[in-house]
Order: sequence, then C-alpha cells, then structure tokens
Amino acid sequence: MAEKKGPEAKKQKKMKNKTKVEETDAGDEPGGASGEQQHAITRFPPTFSLAEIKNKQRRQFMFMRLKQEKRKEKLSLRKKRKKEREALGDKAPPKPVPKTIENQRVYDETTVDPADEEVALDEATDEFAPYFNKQTTPKILITTSDRPRGRTVRFTEQLSSIIPNADVYYRRGLALKKIIPQCILRDYTDLLVINEDRKVPNGLVLCHLPDGPTAHFKMSNVRLRKEMKRKGKEPTEHKPEVILNNFTTRLGHSIGRMFASLYPHDPHFTGRQVATFHNQRDYIFFRYHRYIFKSEKKVGIQELGPRFTLKLRSLQKGTFDSKYGEYEWVHKRHEMDTSRRKFHL
Repeated sequence: MAEKKGPEAKKQKKMKNKTKVEETDAGDEPGGASGEQQHAITRFPPTFSLAEIKNKQRRQFMFMRLKQEKRKEKLSLRKKRKKEREALGDKAPPKPVPKTIENQRVYDETTVDPADEEVALDEATDEFAPYFNKQTTPKILITTSDRPRGRTVRFTEQLSSIIPNADVYYRRGLALKKIIPQCILRDYTDLLVINEDRKVPNGLVLCHLPDGPTAHFKMSNVRLRKEMKRKGKEPTEHKPEVILNNFTTRLGHSIGRMFASLYPHDPHFTGRQVATFHNQRDYIFFRYHRYIFKSEKKVGIQELGPRFTLKLRSLQKGTFDSKYGEYEWVHKRHEMDTSRRKFHL
C-alpha cells in the first residue's frame, strides 16, 4: 500500500510518538509508577543538600524543619527503647556507654599504675617527700606582677583567704630571683606569682621551695566572689579538704603533688570546706565549696569562690630561672596538639 502524504500523515506520526513515550515512561519504574511520583523523585534526588537552596530565608526554614524532624525521630527512638527495657525488666541489656573524648583517649605510656614500685620510689625521694612525710608545714607567699590593678589585687586577697598560712606581698620592681632567696630564709615552702594583662589575671607561676620545681600556667575564666551567683558566706579559717581528680600520668602526678603541698595536713572536718583541682582535657578547674548535710542521705554544696581555670605551659627543674633553667616539660602546641584525644596530664 502506498503511504499517505500531507497533514493527516504528520498528525498520525505525532500520535504514535506520544504513545511510545508514555509506554517507556510507565515501563521505566518497577511496578508501573505514575508520572507524578517520578517527577517528585527527580525533583528531590538522594544527594540533595540544603546548601543548594539559594534563598537564605528558605534555606533557614528548611534547616529548622530538618532539625525538628531529627529531634522527633530521636525522641521516638528513646521512648521505644525505654518501653522495650521496661518490658524486658531484669533481662534488659546494659545501657551502651556514650562515646566521649575522655573514654576515647589515646593511651599514654607514662600513665601511672597505683601498684608501680618505681613510681613509689621516685615519689618517696622527690622534692615533695618532706611534705608528704609530714616533716614540713606549708607556708605560702603570694605576690603579683609589678603594679597590679584592682581586679588582680582583689583576686590575690581572696586567694590568700582560702589557702591557710598564706601571706600577700606586693613587690615593687623587685625581681623574682631576689625574692626567692628571701623566701627560703623566712621558711616559705611555696611562692605563688599572679601575672596580669590589661587589668585581668592571666598567668600563674608556682615555685616550690627550696629546690623546685617551678610550674608556669596560663590562667583564664577568673570569677571573684561578687561575680558568682548563689554563692555561700565567706570562707572560715578552717583547714580545707583537698580533692585531686584525673591526674593520671607522671607529669600529672607531679602537678597534683605540687597543688597538694599548698594545703596543710589534717583538715578541719568541722569547717566542711573543700578545695578541688579537677583535671579535664589538660585544663585544671579550681573550685572552693562548703558542703551542707541536709539529711542523713542528702548533701548540698555551696560555692564560696573564687574560681579559675589553669592550663600548664611548662615545668622547670629547680627554682624560677627564665634564662638558664632546665625544663622538664614544655607545651609545644603545633607538635603536641595533633590529636584532640591526646592528653598529657
């Protein structure tokens, strides 16, 4: 048969092509998905990112909605797990321990074993042995940098009120090398130097006398008593208890022993005062509390202040000597802080 020519033949070809396209579209999806579903799939691909949305307001709205959905999913999963645990009762599996930077810490070779005889021998003959053998009583001299301002002066006075047997001396241009021999002659066991920058305390030098060592700390987050909320009354003259947390390495042990030697033995438990040095991720948090017995089972605490945070910069053998001193340990940020899970104290 001869093929038809003209406008009618063209119309028939167009109709055939349309039907072929519809058949292929329907056959592409398994189960014969509709065209609307396929259009939705192509509009929201699996690799879709919120950053592709150019409109800022729309992007923020979508981000908030995504966060709400995730929060709802998390809450529903938590409720589901809780119901399962209640249904199982005693047969329920133990709760999984959440991953934190502390429990994922990189193992340090210098971590101290409490039963290590070598460490016990070293500590029996180190510079702090006379204090721990109760041969000496702590006597502290607290001083500042030259011409301290009001905030540093108030911090120094408050620090002297929470360290028993501590004296404050404001030096006027006198070098530390000249102060140390005078401290030794007057039977001081430790020298505390508070440095400041722009009227804010920012450093602490702790020198154990007469033979050292000397530690230099960066100081931050200083809060005086007036700046603290829900503070208790002024601290009394009772000798406080001392708590040292998480000083696990050899370096941490020497720093912890240095802090312990600031406070006298035999604390007065009637005063119910506690000085805490808490090490977390190489930051040492200092807090001073009074605990209150509310009942036989409940205990409350009041923070008395001041509070501050320390970060160890260096540990030097012997007394303070910035030029010729021999350093046991120096914090080198670019070499040592390669991993967030590696700590030195």
